[in-house]
Amino acid sequence: CAACEMANRSGCGVVVELDRVPLKYEGMRPWEIWISESQERMLLSVPEEKVDAVLGVFSDEDVEATVVGRFVDGKRARVLYRGHEVMNLDLGFLFSPPLPEREVRPWQARTSEPRIREPEDLGKAFLRLLSSPNIASREGVVRTYDHEVQGGTVIKPLHGRYGGPNDAAVIKPLHDSNRGIVISCGMRPRYGRIDPYWMAASSVEEAIRNNTAVGGRRIALLDNFVWGNPEKPEQLSSLLRACEACHDFSLAFRTPFISGKDSLYNESPLGPVTPTLLITALGMIDDVRGAVSLELKWPGDSIYLLGGTYPELGGSEYYRLFGETGSSVPIVRREEAKKVISSVQRAIASGCVAACHDLSDGGLGVAIAEMVLSGDAGAEISLETVPAHGVERNDHMLFSESNSRFLVEVRRGKEKKFERQLSCEFGRIGRVVGENRLSVSCLGGKKIELSGGALRRAWLGGMGI
Repeated sequence: CAACEMANRSGCGVVVELDRVPLKYEGMRPWEIWISESQERMLLSVPEEKVDAVLGVFSDEDVEATVVGRFVDGKRARVLYRGHEVMNLDLGFLFSPPLPEREVRPWQARTSEPRIREPEDLGKAFLRLLSSPNIASREGVVRTYDHEVQGGTVIKPLHGRYGGPNDAAVIKPLHDSNRGIVISCGMRPRYGRIDPYWMAASSVEEAIRNNTAVGGRRIALLDNFVWGNPEKPEQLSSLLRACEACHDFSLAFRTPFISGKDSLYNESPLGPVTPTLLITALGMIDDVRGAVSLELKWPGDSIYLLGGTYPELGGSEYYRLFGETGSSVPIVRREEAKKVISSVQRAIASGCVAACHDLSDGGLGVAIAEMVLSGDAGAEISLETVPAHGVERNDHMLFSESNSRFLVEVRRGKEKKFERQLSCEFGRIGRVVGENRLSVSCLGGKKIELSGGALRRAWLGGMGI
């Protein structure tokens, strides 16, 4: 398919010799070789006079590369196997097929907002959230993978003295350059039960936020859809809404989709899988020595919250504790989001930022807890100074999952310089302390006190891995 796509876009034809294609298994038939979707492969178009030079580069890097065909005049795709022609198709026929008509129904949410009383013991809610499956440590899984290839990993998946969950990974691919690549992800499947549009929008923005939090800029995106049967109206409707959001917010953030993959028809007698979209973001960082991690570092530094908090707990981890989904799904406010992200980028470039962490699963409460449990320092914060809109309860203030928010540790004495970088809503909500603990002053005078050890035990013990 890739060879035909390249030929069609170039206005020419193509001849492919299947017996030249490297195989992982013996005995594959021509049609299997032609349509196989084996991973980690790329197709290149190389001028004939440069073929030897290109093959030499791959050989030097111990990467298998083979000439499997050529582009030719005409607009046909010919496929040969051991000298026999096994396919000869007109590219116009191949790429201009009759289009099927599918039924799409307007999306209708089937959830409602639950009535949940604010718990008396919010500290217990903190610990339950940290140990929940979607938030708890996955260290046992992460460390089974090699993330130290050639010693080029600058920001690792787990960071700080106690290995907290970083927002993104930063790698330094060239030994003679300090330029780096930032890799991050975003995925919000529970939001899709309420509205696939905002699930996709939130996933796009989360991937961009995570990239930005460590210093990433000039970001591009990849998508990975896992869906049910798109021939069914309800599944196609939700898929269409998710695709519309990818289009809208890719344009809004000027972050092009450069690749992707889909897996459809994922159904069983029990029904379809939960519609899921994973967004991966690739960014650049000019100097990896300026990359920022999440753990709090210096007692006396100020803690800022950037971005507004709204009563948006639909699909949240907090509601999941009560077995509820809700309907108040977090949305992405485009102009506000762009201001927050550009503010963080400027602030990191200015050298004022000691630590940064985006707010995601579990909202403000989980984000500040993760910053504390990752290192030796602690935090004192107040909910009175959180920039919020229509939020009147402590649990909602702590665990709302509104998008477009960051926690930032700012070096002592650099607060004014930091604030000059901001074009978004912000609040100075607390400070870093020397003791490894978390203290939260709530609305109405209530206080939450948790030790760093208690936070770590909850986070590390949740998944049992």
